[in-house]
Amino acid sequence: MSDSLKHECGVAMLRLLKPLEFYKEKYGTSFYGLKKMYLLMEKQRNRGQDGAGMANVKLDTPVGKRYISRKRSTNENPIQDLFENINKRFVDLEETNPQKLNDIQWLKNNMPFTGELFLGHLRYGTYGGNSIEQCHPFLRQNNWKTRNLALAGNFNMTNVDELFGHLTDLGQHPKEKSDTITIIEKIGHFLDEANVNIYQKYKEDYSKKEISLKIEEELNIQEILFNSSKHWDGGFVLCGLLGHGDAFALRDPSAIRPAYYYRDDEVVVVASERPVIQTAFNIDDKNIKEIKRGHALIIKKDGTTSEKEVLKPLPKTACSFERIYFSRGNDKDIYNERIRLGQQVFYKVLESINRDIKNTVFSYIPNTAEVSYFGMMKGVDKYLNKIKSEKIISLGKNPLIDDVKKIMAISPRAEKIAVKDAKLRTFITSDVNRDDLVAHVYDITYGKVKPTDNLVMIDDSIVRGTTLKQSILRILDRLGPKKIIIVSSAPQIRYPDCYGIDMAILGDFIAFQAAIILLKENNKEDVINSIYAKCKKQINLPKEEMVNYVKDIYEPFTSEQISRKISQILTPKDTRADVEIIYQSIENLHIACPNHSGDWYFTGNYPTPGGNKVVTKAFINYIDGNNKRAY
Repeated sequence: MSDSLKHECGVAMLRLLKPLEFYKEKYGTSFYGLKKMYLLMEKQRNRGQDGAGMANVKLDTPVGKRYISRKRSTNENPIQDLFENINKRFVDLEETNPQKLNDIQWLKNNMPFTGELFLGHLRYGTYGGNSIEQCHPFLRQNNWKTRNLALAGNFNMTNVDELFGHLTDLGQHPKEKSDTITIIEKIGHFLDEANVNIYQKYKEDYSKKEISLKIEEELNIQEILFNSSKHWDGGFVLCGLLGHGDAFALRDPSAIRPAYYYRDDEVVVVASERPVIQTAFNIDDKNIKEIKRGHALIIKKDGTTSEKEVLKPLPKTACSFERIYFSRGNDKDIYNERIRLGQQVFYKVLESINRDIKNTVFSYIPNTAEVSYFGMMKGVDKYLNKIKSEKIISLGKNPLIDDVKKIMAISPRAEKIAVKDAKLRTFITSDVNRDDLVAHVYDITYGKVKPTDNLVMIDDSIVRGTTLKQSILRILDRLGPKKIIIVSSAPQIRYPDCYGIDMAILGDFIAFQAAIILLKENNKEDVINSIYAKCKKQINLPKEEMVNYVKDIYEPFTSEQISRKISQILTPKDTRADVEIIYQSIENLHIACPNHSGDWYFTGNYPTPGGNKVVTKAFINYIDGNNKRAY
């Protein structure tokens, strides 16, 4: 994606099921869990580069010994910084008392991050600041083990105000209004309540010390999560560790956010992406399962693992952007889907170049669009094979070998045209030459494009178009093609996302800007005013009663009309080449990614009622000139 866009966070959770001595004997290291967590987090680096954190819980530690460890980092390279800080104590120990590194029980009793339960998080700061206090995992601490909670997740809630009100109705006084605080405090409330209920059950017959063990055995994680999540509206994967050793990973009822897990007799592992688990544990993808929508994977202290329904499953609307761009492309299904995205959009490209393959150069920008580019080239090859077959047949029964060779030599012109340079310093942001520096973020390959050529560049998606206008189109125009075609493997982004992606302000979207301009140019400003009035009228209604009236903005125009206007808006002044921007269709998106139908940012069909509330507020903010988030 050539536009700068922050997106989904990543989670990694690991439970070691065997005694720690087992891993030392079998794998030759006292730090098996830490090494696996490093792999799980490093292989999900794409999911968060603003911060990283990890928590660890030790089982059955002696009284007076620390049993929860946590470390977080917001350094420039947070994963490396996190593990350097964690490993520092072990490096120091190696220098002063190396024999202790092989004493598993001593390590567990005296050194942090040597327990059986690990929870890691990678953060993209899509909302608020990026201080260490906003970095996961979060801790809710207590002197009773069973009331301690470490929480990390990949989530956004659309109804934070409502959830905050529920907490204050319970008599709580949260320290801030955020979805993270409201979630951890809501779970904490029902965790406390469950502790009290079990205590009341046994207080007449057991000592308080004995009751603590009863609580560990009888805590019903499914019930606690059910009571906590009744009013949550959003996309989420939430992972939690309890101080005594229970753990859970809860997925939203629409399966918006991804979550996978694997279990054998040695480990239980959860991650945001499937190939991460495959790589870290060298296993076949057939053994990795997806957490079902509305379900929680629950790991009890004794290692018993089950998948329990917490929220009634809704129709599956898994985020299609995970497939288009966010997740790493080494998942076999995602790779094939990105290939299909390129194939599906090719026939629009063919129309744009008037079927002139001979005078067309094909390439991609940025590197993440490479797989969809391969798909587009498969489309080119299929088309050319048909043409070649027809030409050979037309030669008759006894064609000349030279004629056949000439036909077989027909091939597409595939080149690496754009290369992203190291990040350039823009110095003072108000400097008049800043745009000139921005325009040189990418460099180009000279000598491959002629003045008679079309130049086709495929991108993952086009959100704001800022980089296209300020940089990419300018540098491509230097090559002197007659026409530049920018192809988006994703459809037009028309609506805010409120489930985790950093696409929250309606006026940022180039498709929305184009539609507004078209309405004004066609004397249809009454449509804008009517939508504003409808949005204002419903803004205080319960979210379940709200409608996405913003869809009416696009109703008077075809996708092609909006694409043409986008092309006009994003073409820099003095561009010599003709410029056309092509988008994937919704229908072809669903053909390419059949199992991930979440498309609300393209269609406005939000999977939860909170989405309609967010888009309503976003439109009001736009008209009122408030350039802020709607949730």
